[in-house]
Amino acid sequence: MNINRRTFGLGALGAGALFLSDASPFRVVPAIAEPVAQPLPAAHRFQLGEFEITALSDGYTPLGLELFPAADPAVAEAMLTKAFLPPKIVPTSVNAFLLKKGEQTILIDTGAASVMGPSLGHVPEGLAAAGVKPDAIETVIITHLHGDHANGLLAGANNAAFPNAEIVLSKPELAFWTDDGIMSRAPKEVHPFFEAARADVAPYKGKIRQIEGEAEIAPGITAVPAPGHTPGHVLLRISSGDANLLIITDVIHSAALQFAKPEWAIAFDVDQKQAIETRKKVLDMAAADKMLIAGSHLPFPGFGHVSREGDAFGYIPAHWPSL
Repeated sequence: MNINRRTFGLGALGAGALFLSDASPFRVVPAIAEPVAQPLPAAHRFQLGEFEITALSDGYTPLGLELFPAADPAVAEAMLTKAFLPPKIVPTSVNAFLLKKGEQTILIDTGAASVMGPSLGHVPEGLAAAGVKPDAIETVIITHLHGDHANGLLAGANNAAFPNAEIVLSKPELAFWTDDGIMSRAPKEVHPFFEAARADVAPYKGKIRQIEGEAEIAPGITAVPAPGHTPGHVLLRISSGDANLLIITDVIHSAALQFAKPEWAIAFDVDQKQAIETRKKVLDMAAADKMLIAGSHLPFPGFGHVSREGDAFGYIPAHWPSL
């Protein structure tokens, strides 16, 4: 099996040992259709209190249904069909978010750059469409070090894509991916993912701010631990006056499946049991508080609300004019 940075995720990872699950994501999933050679830049901007927030589309990645190992195939196929999606392929958006407040310019995640196929890697075009140059970004928040969130830190092989930015990420996240002991216990096929995470942050040596627990990154921007998907995976709460937004990052990978079936983990989760617990807790809070949410993998531009539907949940996309 050939492993490279074009493939996605790490499969099942344990704290003491790492192993590939039966639903291993170490392969290139067949595309839904031939990608457009020159996709249009996608950016959607709205005002949240004092924050100007712009959703940036990095593109999409097609996930095989088998990457949801607990899913009943017949039930899942029916759910996808009901959502007018292919029955065995889950097309998944990859979104990043740009925040501006006064003179502050902050990017949340960077997309996949050019290393995960032509359907991804379009955050730079979105930034250009939004009128923001990479060297104007002061802070880059990395919610976790999976490639579709962090590969865009690099411009070429070893150069910083955001030369003037401080990188903010959680201490447990950086510790996990840079732990030689954990890497040594992993199959050699998995090592490129550790190497990629290390390479992504290498040009920013001396410019990395590590946070722990619930932490204010900047006024109105608070990181909240959401472990399970990765050990240091975080959510972000954006607040300005009475206006609030909860960026749930990778709590959801498929809106068509995981709101209704929050117990269906994805094979990329480091700790699937913990990821399920985190997902249920976050969705319950968002539904109870009627919060506006944004997701890294919700259909672009990724904003909406969570409804409570018995023991499960529903997703209600926000209407763009109302944002």
